[in-house]
Amino acid sequence: MTGEKLKSGHFAELLSPAGSPEALEAALRCGADAVYIGGKSFSARQNAHNFEREEILDAVRLCHTYGAKVYQAINTCANDRELSALGGEIEFACRAGIDGIIVQDHACAMIVARCCPQMPIHASTQLTIHSENGVLWAKEQGYSRVVLSRELSEEIITRLSGLGIETEIFVHGALCMSVSGQCYLSAMIGSRSANRGLCAGACRLPFSAGVARARDEYALSLKDMALDEDMSWLKRCGAASLKIEGRMKRAEYVAATADAYSKAMCGESYDRDTLRAVFSRSGFTDGYFSGMRTKDMFGARRQEDEALSESVLPQIRKMYQSAPQKFVLDLTLEARAGQECRVRASDGVNEVRLSFEPAQAAINKPTDPQRAAEQLSKLGGTLYRAGKISADIDAGLMIPVSRLNEMRREAVSALDGERCRALTKIKPFDHGELERLISGACKPSGLKGAHAGKLKYVVRVQNIGQLAEMELDKVYRIVLPLGKYRQALDAGLNRGMVVLSLPRFTFDEDGVLKKMTAAFKSGFRVFECTNCAHMRMVKLIGGEAVGGFGLNITNSLAAKSMERSSSEPDKLRAMTLSFELKASQIREISKNVGVPTGALIYGKLPLMLMVNCPIRAQVGCKNCKKRLTDRTGAAFPILCAGSDDLDYYELLNSKPLVMSDKQCDPGVDFGILYFTDESPEQAAKALSDCIEGSPPQGDFTRGLYYRGII
Repeated sequence: MTGEKLKSGHFAELLSPAGSPEALEAALRCGADAVYIGGKSFSARQNAHNFEREEILDAVRLCHTYGAKVYQAINTCANDRELSALGGEIEFACRAGIDGIIVQDHACAMIVARCCPQMPIHASTQLTIHSENGVLWAKEQGYSRVVLSRELSEEIITRLSGLGIETEIFVHGALCMSVSGQCYLSAMIGSRSANRGLCAGACRLPFSAGVARARDEYALSLKDMALDEDMSWLKRCGAASLKIEGRMKRAEYVAATADAYSKAMCGESYDRDTLRAVFSRSGFTDGYFSGMRTKDMFGARRQEDEALSESVLPQIRKMYQSAPQKFVLDLTLEARAGQECRVRASDGVNEVRLSFEPAQAAINKPTDPQRAAEQLSKLGGTLYRAGKISADIDAGLMIPVSRLNEMRREAVSALDGERCRALTKIKPFDHGELERLISGACKPSGLKGAHAGKLKYVVRVQNIGQLAEMELDKVYRIVLPLGKYRQALDAGLNRGMVVLSLPRFTFDEDGVLKKMTAAFKSGFRVFECTNCAHMRMVKLIGGEAVGGFGLNITNSLAAKSMERSSSEPDKLRAMTLSFELKASQIREISKNVGVPTGALIYGKLPLMLMVNCPIRAQVGCKNCKKRLTDRTGAAFPILCAGSDDLDYYELLNSKPLVMSDKQCDPGVDFGILYFTDESPEQAAKALSDCIEGSPPQGDFTRGLYYRGII
C-alpha cells in the first residue's frame, strides 16, 4: 500500500487471514486493513473452509465497503492437467475485483502478467525470497509485492524493504520449522504436499534428538510467533504490510489477533492474555526477528492450551458481533410541499443523492425537523457514526418515523454501494492469450537435441572425498557445494564438468557473490540455482544457470517460463524437476521443454530446509547423534552445513530413494544421484548400480514417482 494513507491510522497495512466468510467479517470488524482469502482450488490452505465463487464476490463487496483490500492466495504448484483450471481461477479473480493475487507457481505468475497486466502480483513466501537479489529478481519480474521468508531479522527486513518494492512480513501465527516452499516432509510421509496446500503438519508430531524413540518430545515444533510487543521495531523496518497467519483458524482467533494488532499499532492498550489464550503453543516467540535462534523458540500445543482457548471464546465473539462505526456520515433531508423528498449522504469522499415520494400534509401534528434529524442519526448496526445530520422540512408536512427509517436505510445502503464501486476495479482478462500460453507450453518442443539418447548421470556430492571410488568417466556432471570449488581445483577436476551448487538459504549474500566471482575467475562457469535469487546472481557474474529441485517446477508452463533461449541467456540452460511429481508427469513436461531436464534417481531426499538446528536446541551439539527419531523409531539424518559456513540444516528422509532399475521412467535427459552422508564406497556402489540397472537392495523408497501426492 505504498503511497496510500491508511484511514485506520496504522503505520502499515494490517493484513488478516480469512479462511471463511465469518472469519473475514471478524477481521474487518476488528481493525484489519486488508484480508487474504483462498478459493476452493489452488490455495495453500486447502483444508480451510475457503470461498465459493459467489462468496468471493460477496467478500470483495464487503471488504471494499469497509475500505479494505482483499487478496486471493492462488499460491500452490499446479500440474499440466490443471493449467486450464488455474487460468480460470485467475480469470475469475480478475473479473471479481480482487486487489492482488499471491502466487508461488511461476506458471501462475506468467498467466497473470500476460493475461491481466493490471493485476498486482504478490510473491508468496513459498518462493523463499529472503535476500536482496531475491527481492530485486521479483521486482524485475513484475511483482508488486514480496512476502519475505519468516526467518529474517529486523535488520535484514529493513534493508530489503528499501529496494523499491513493497514487502510483507509475518508478525503473528504459526512458525514453520522449515523454510516455506522447501518442506517436503508431509508429502513424503503422507502424500500431502505443502506446496499443494495440503500440509498435514508432520513437524508437529513427536520427534526426538535423543537415542530413545520419541514420545513426548517435539523437536520440529516451534511456538507461534508474536510481534505485538515490538511495534517500534516493526515501524522502523519499513514493511508495507504486517501479516497475521491463520487461514485454518476460527473466526475468534482472527478477531482477537486483528483487534490486538490494530490497537498495538495505534498505541492503544489491549489484552495480551486474551491474545495468548485464543491460540498458542505454550507461549509465544519473536521468531527470528531479533536474530536469535534459541531453545525457547520450540514448543508444542498442550491440553492446557486447548482448555484456555475454549474459556475465552465467548468473550471474543462479542468483539465482532456488530459492525464498528468506522466512518462519519453526513446526511441532509430536504422536504418541500408538493416535491419529492431529497436525501444527500456523504462519508467525506463518496456521496449519494436519493429521491423519495413527497411528504404529506400533516393531519394532526407535523414532523419536527429536529426530531427527524434525531431519527436519521440512529446508525447502529452500520459502518457509520453520525456527523452533520439535518432535516429541512416545510411547515405543515408530516413524514412518518417508518418512512424516515426507510430513507436512512436506503441512504446507507446506497453509500455502501458507492464505497464498494469506488474501490472495486474490474480487471480485463485476455482469455485468448491464456489459451495460447497453455497450448504453447504443453506442445512437444521437437528439438532433436533434447531428451534423446542414453540417460546421463549427474553426481551431487557434499565433499570431494565422496568421488574417490567412482567411475568418473561414466559421469556427465559433478555438482559440488560452492564452498568446495578450491578443493575441486586442488583435486584437478575438469572444470567444464563441475557445477557449483549455490546455498539454498543465506544471510550473507555478498559473501556468496564473492565466492561465485572467485570461482568464475578460476574457470567454473555453471551454477545450480536453488531459489529465484540465484538466477539474478548468476547473471551478475556472467555465468550459466541450471535449475535445482528447490525451484519447485511442476508444470510445462513454469518450465517454459524459465528455460534459456537465444534472446534470454540469463535463464536456465537445464533444470531439475520437482521430486513431488510422478514419473509420468515428469516425462510429459520433459517432452515439452526445450532445454535438458533432470530428476533425482538416488539419494536421501532433503525433506526440510531449516535455519534452526533441532538437535542443538534439544540436546546440544556435544550429544548430537546427527539424526532425529520419530514415534515409530524411524531415523531421519540431519545434515549440518556448519563446516561450509552455511546458514542452514537439512532433514533427510529415513530411506534413500533408489531408481537404479527404473531410472528411465521419468524420461529425462539426466539422472541425479544426490549424495549426502554416504561414504565413498557407498556412493560408488550407488552409481555402479545405476549404470548396470541393478535392482535395489535393503531398505529403500521410490519416493513419490509412482504413488504421487494428493
